[in-house]
Amino acid sequence: MIRELEMIALTRDIDDHGLKEGDIGAVVHKYGREGFEVEFVTAEGESIAVLTLRKGDVRALRGREILHVRDISQTAHA
Repeated sequence: MIRELEMIALTRDIDDHGLKEGDIGAVVHKYGREGFEVEFVTAEGESIAVLTLRKGDVRALRGREILHVRDISQTAHA
């Protein structure tokens, strides 16, 4: 179960915001069991997007995963 303030991973690309499947965000608000307000930020703390997403758009992080870094300078939001 995903909770508020938990880190999540996207399960699909969101091209309008330059986000890719696997990008990590933080749940800032939970709407029942089906919806989440999720913030995505750069390593410098700059907010890229705060999006309302559905349960199928996100997943909890798994204990044996490694986090990854990518440059967003070429994305729609840079």
